[in-house]
Amino acid sequence: MTGHAHFLSFIRNGTAGYGIETPAGIVDLSARHGGRWPTLREVIADGALDTLATEASRLSADFPADGITRGIPVPAPEKIICVGVNYPDRNEEYRDGQAAQANPSLFVRFPRSFVGHEVPLTRPPESEQLDYEGEIALIVGKAGRRIAEADALSHVAAVSLANEGTIRDWVRHAKFNVTQGKNFEGTGSIGPWLIPFADESQIADITLETRVNGEVRQRDRTGRMIFSFRRIISYISTFTTLVPGDMILTGTPTGAGARLDPPVWLKPGDVVEVSAEGLGTLRNGVKDEIVND
Repeated sequence: MTGHAHFLSFIRNGTAGYGIETPAGIVDLSARHGGRWPTLREVIADGALDTLATEASRLSADFPADGITRGIPVPAPEKIICVGVNYPDRNEEYRDGQAAQANPSLFVRFPRSFVGHEVPLTRPPESEQLDYEGEIALIVGKAGRRIAEADALSHVAAVSLANEGTIRDWVRHAKFNVTQGKNFEGTGSIGPWLIPFADESQIADITLETRVNGEVRQRDRTGRMIFSFRRIISYISTFTTLVPGDMILTGTPTGAGARLDPPVWLKPGDVVEVSAEGLGTLRNGVKDEIVND
């Protein structure tokens, strides 16, 4: 069961917790182990995902899933590092005549810029250009610096999905940066679950698809990525130590709303779904941010 356990972080009755989702509901592991492991970040750091998955397989659900609000799988990660332009057709969208670069393009996001599964994305009043980007997310389980590509996947504890939502006109607010447009609060999402990483076949060549209101907008396979999962981990760890709970978003296929003619932005009432084989479907509505004067 361990390779298919559906770990999640949640808030229930105002209290944060974590557990495993089953067809019958939520097995509350935080109620049993919160003293030792306050969040899934500590579970990951202790290498205890498989232990808890095995335990949960013998337990009954503690409460139904419809009574919780889901958070991002790892609360308060030290780092969320994102890869840009990592699928061949996505590189062609830039129409700059340049071949794919020799190294990954990277930027960072703050945890507050993401929400969990079934929580609406927020369109801020500063811009209507809220866009979607479906991606595979890797969750680091073992710390490392200057990790060799051959060893890279041994540092992965789990996998999830992400919608790396972007405020497009705010990624061009200055001569050289994307930080602002990538970090508006609540514009992206991660989930629905944290799936323990079993082996490379789990992610090596799986279909990644994004739908808006049921219409397929993005679809590609991870086997076509310009920079492999191994390469991304190795490259990032050259300049920073990866630590348990760090999340790496590995790039999005072609088909984001900005590249449609004319562009199509997300608006309140839309539903965005990101799906991948073995990882489920991350689903979020869209709402406008309420700003109090």
